[in-house]
Amino acid sequence: MAAQNSVLTQIARPYASALYDLAAADGSVAAVEQGLVNLLALSEQSPDFARFLRSPVINTEEKAQAIHAVLERAKAHTTVGNFVRVVARNGRLFALPEIIKAFRELAAGARGEVSADVTSATPLTAAQVKTLADTLKAKIGKSVTLNQHVDPSLIGGLVVKVGSQMIDSSLKTKLTAMKIAMKEVG
Repeated sequence: MAAQNSVLTQIARPYASALYDLAAADGSVAAVEQGLVNLLALSEQSPDFARFLRSPVINTEEKAQAIHAVLERAKAHTTVGNFVRVVARNGRLFALPEIIKAFRELAAGARGEVSADVTSATPLTAAQVKTLADTLKAKIGKSVTLNQHVDPSLIGGLVVKVGSQMIDSSLKTKLTAMKIAMKEVG
């Protein structure tokens, strides 16, 4: 898995960097980022779309036509649409979520922000998001952009990853630790 992430990162960074440079040149970083976030949300909400992006069975031409239709229907930002079409023509749609993540990191860095991945068992309320962002800002000393994910298998609690630091306060992890401790005792 780590090797696959490394390969995806190597593919994603040049694409994200090129898109960021293009968006920065025409002053549309915020609009492009929002368009990418919407596209990422679509892939997270639709397992079929996520499978479509990753599928090696669907050829590049078919993927390019299908993604064109999706972008037209979604009324995507022009730069986002053109970029995703290029990614599709190059046969790199499988790396799109990683490209979006890399772009968001570049945009956050330019704004002086740090990105944090937050996984919770249920969606966080606006008040919880604000409290968490304020807490992380106080701890890190920079504004924090939260990338939220939901994983019901956590049962409760949070897993927060900022850079190379990870704080896992999920019930799943605590129960696993208790299970291991009980095996050692018995």
